[in-house]
Amino acid sequence: MKLLFVASMPMEFRHLRRPHDETRTVAKGAGAHRATAGIDEVLANFHPDAMVSMGFCGALDPSLNIADIVVGSTIFAGDRVFPAEPPIASSPHRIGPVCTSDHIVGTAGEKNLLHSAGMIAVEMEAAGVAQRAQKLGVPFFCIKSVTDLAGETMANDFNAVLRPDGQFDTINLLASSLRHPWVRLPELLRLQRRCMLAARSLGEFIADCRF
Repeated sequence: MKLLFVASMPMEFRHLRRPHDETRTVAKGAGAHRATAGIDEVLANFHPDAMVSMGFCGALDPSLNIADIVVGSTIFAGDRVFPAEPPIASSPHRIGPVCTSDHIVGTAGEKNLLHSAGMIAVEMEAAGVAQRAQKLGVPFFCIKSVTDLAGETMANDFNAVLRPDGQFDTINLLASSLRHPWVRLPELLRLQRRCMLAARSLGEFIADCRF
């Protein structure tokens, strides 16, 4: 089977293993429009049987924990709605509506509002992948792993250091963190550990999936 996996950062693919499938990966930065741009580049010489939006997400449901797997059933992005198919998997996971945001949702208040609207997790690329899958007429899947909790408000302003290319300006992020080192630096270290756990759980889950 030919599978196209789309994320925002290469580290989200760290533990991805599908030895019996022909796979391609694309990570062009944060944002739905960057996901579609990356897909368009790949489609020039690769024609997938299915597309998978994978990567990290923020929990909106308070019962979700770090590195829990979320499988999107429906993707909401403003006034757009895209259906998503569930993979066949025996590993534990949660299925529910996912929000594609045009910015990093970093406050507990905004997460609570999105959860009140019925969504269980938030990320930034799935709607772009869903749109291209729909256009191509292939199945679309959304598989995410949690890196921040519903009740958490981030001390670091990640939106302020998100560059136009969808990458994070790490120098500015560190400089900003050093202005409040007792709160912001521990958060960065904690997030790094969480991302490592989330990447591992993603790889293990996807290895167990049938698309």
